[in-house]
Amino acid sequence: MPASIRDVAEHAGVSVGTVSNVLNRPEVVSGPTRERVLSAITALGFVRNESARQLRAGHSRTIGLVVLDIANPFFTDVARGVDDVVDPAGLAVILCNSDDRPEKEAAHLDVLAEQRVQGVLITPTAELSPHLDSLRRRGVPVVLVDRRAPTADQCAVAVDDVLGGRLAAEHLLERGHRRIAFIGGASGLPQVQERHAGVVAAVREASGDDDALLVLSPEHLTVDGGREAAARIVGLPAARRPTAAVCANDLLALGVLQEMVRQGVRVPEDFAIVGYDDIDFAAAAAVPLTSVRKPRQELGRRAAELLLAESQEGHRHEQLVFDPELVVRESSMVRRDAAAGREGTA
Repeated sequence: MPASIRDVAEHAGVSVGTVSNVLNRPEVVSGPTRERVLSAITALGFVRNESARQLRAGHSRTIGLVVLDIANPFFTDVARGVDDVVDPAGLAVILCNSDDRPEKEAAHLDVLAEQRVQGVLITPTAELSPHLDSLRRRGVPVVLVDRRAPTADQCAVAVDDVLGGRLAAEHLLERGHRRIAFIGGASGLPQVQERHAGVVAAVREASGDDDALLVLSPEHLTVDGGREAAARIVGLPAARRPTAAVCANDLLALGVLQEMVRQGVRVPEDFAIVGYDDIDFAAAAAVPLTSVRKPRQELGRRAAELLLAESQEGHRHEQLVFDPELVVRESSMVRRDAAAGREGTA
């Protein structure tokens, strides 16, 4: 049987209360007594019963982080930022992956509630789950990550994705491209819809022609989805084929790049690509990707700070919106007017 707190007390020759103080308030115990208790803990291999402590306290020393796709390095970087804040506060992060599926997200939120987490950080699926309101009614703070809050009575951190889409499209238009694809259009995620809106606005202002923009909607915002979209582009007649693409994230952009290279299409001479998020793999690609940079770790840090601040008296809800930044690399560097003679040869 595992050693109990009573076993430790007997081994150290102290009361159970003294052992509890060493574990929870070591500053109130004298040095020699504290060392005797710690030696007993080591000798017996004692591990505190966290479940029992949670029952007494009403909450655990954990927070939940629910993300859309753990395979996307964007969320790994967000999680790094979260950990930078909560680890010094003595908290651990329970990471949950919803796979952009509402039913899986709801199941994770139920488990986090059962685990008595101190709060939840979440990048939600398209529709905000009623489970989030249920958590808040129970007094569990919830902060939205990479998503604007629908009301002023909760905290959120987001990025101006309309601006991000506009920056990406304007860059391609300035390079001389007149037929552009947006890849990721069918996603119900508000972030992706905002990126699409920014691209649409820039293209309309430049050309006044809705036909100048082709919207492709792969089933998933993944590398495979990017390959699928690129294959469709290559299969179009030359007169209708875009010469550049804005992708809803970098995974799509990497897939587009892979398929274009496989098909013998030169990037950027014959086809330019702009991704979104600026994950580390964007710069490390065979043809380094131009991408719209989001402050990934900063999103995680600020969201975690807002979550911890929820428990403080007089806390005021904040909705923080960061500006994105276009990072230009080789995948879009060739000017289309200089390559006009090659247009449509792929």
